[in-house]
Amino acid sequence: MDQHLADELVGMMQEDQRVLRQLFDSGELPSESYHPRMKSLHEQHAARLKEIISSDGWPGMSQVGEEAAKAAWLVAQHSVSDPEFMVKCVGLLEDAVVKKDVMGWQLAFLQDRVRTLTGKLQYYGTQFDVDENGWPIPFPIEDSATVNERRARLGLNSLEERQEQMTEQARKRRANIEQTN
Repeated sequence: MDQHLADELVGMMQEDQRVLRQLFDSGELPSESYHPRMKSLHEQHAARLKEIISSDGWPGMSQVGEEAAKAAWLVAQHSVSDPEFMVKCVGLLEDAVVKKDVMGWQLAFLQDRVRTLTGKLQYYGTQFDVDENGWPIPFPIEDSATVNERRARLGLNSLEERQEQMTEQARKRRANIEQTN
């Protein structure tokens, strides 16, 4: 295992999540536009992941371990400024899922993110918007009658369970904002 690379990837994920949490807790997210602080961080991390992929291929579990492989996925998931790179990563994850070198849910999330960003229906129901009251609702789903079967095949819980989790997160975020005001 490449421990140095694993540590670097996990560090990128921790930084991403720390900044994201700060922006949510302060009420700066969600917002209508891409927060400049997140955009800058995501672009920096995507550039580094491109270098890693170029020299070593996709950093899967066999190379960097499960946590660092998840971190690589998160960087790709947040590379929204570079849709072509995201599409490339979907292909790399498809191959890695076949080899059991990444967790299947990572492919589901990234593939859905790419699909929703390009105006297509998502396939696994992993991407959420908010309704008129600010509560999470899934973006439209292709063949929604069988979405839970597809989700289960890649290790995801049901769409209904996920929506309840997202709603609970929104409740907590609202409570935090109310406490700070």
